[in-house]
Amino acid sequence: MYCNYCGKVIQDDANLCAYCGKRVACAPAGRQRLMRPRDGRAIAGVCLGFAEYFDLDVSLIRIIWLIVAIFGGTGLLAYIVAWIVMPSEPKLSQAPAGAQQVPNA
Repeated sequence: MYCNYCGKVIQDDANLCAYCGKRVACAPAGRQRLMRPRDGRAIAGVCLGFAEYFDLDVSLIRIIWLIVAIFGGTGLLAYIVAWIVMPSEPKLSQAPAGAQQVPNA
């Protein structure tokens, strides 16, 4: 696979180019909707939801939220409001273990 920006050969499973640091086009983009994911939650998944939506590292969002909560005082209230307002990610329904799947013809 080649980087779209610098043209150098990179690994097939790379998300970032090791040479220029740009995001590779086939890397998944952020979520389309703001929601709280079911996997990877620390408390309620609010910070993880914001991190996936804005395509940022969840640790960065958690640190920023903590700084706002300590120094601004509104961080805790905003977290609780976001917990109530943000919808939770829907459960994926899986077929029972013994069920057969019909192939598409």
